[in-house]
Amino acid sequence: MPSGSMALGDALQTEEQGVALASVLRAGDVVALSGPLGAGKTTFARGVLRGLGLSGEAPSPSYSLVIAYDPPDLRLPLWHIDLYRIEEPREIDELGLGDARADAALLIEWPERMGDGLWSDALRLSLEPEPTGGRRLTWIIPKAWEGRWPLPQP
Repeated sequence: MPSGSMALGDALQTEEQGVALASVLRAGDVVALSGPLGAGKTTFARGVLRGLGLSGEAPSPSYSLVIAYDPPDLRLPLWHIDLYRIEEPREIDELGLGDARADAALLIEWPERMGDGLWSDALRLSLEPEPTGGRRLTWIIPKAWEGRWPLPQP
């Protein structure tokens, strides 16, 4: 699978990459967003939500695990999922992510908590802090995402 990376200078650039991703997101897509605490996963997710049309606040699903968004708030249904508090991959079955994927896109923070249960066609993104204060966004692109990510840079 193809891979790549780009430097992001600050939180605004991180959010803007989320907005860019939203422009190519479709129902049924899975975006797996990894990285350590404070790396910018929720900032990126908020960019995706803004890019899909959310005008209000986008809270983190850290405690609720899942926040589902639907039209007319967004242009397509999206589940924002945070698996940080999941201890066993089998706990994820109770969330109904497979059923949700039939009609919605899934944006999953902490996908490594799924073990080997993450779909093979998920776009795998990772954010890592850089010593300069920015972040590095890296990706692994499955066949389902080829030609859609990364977006051509102007």
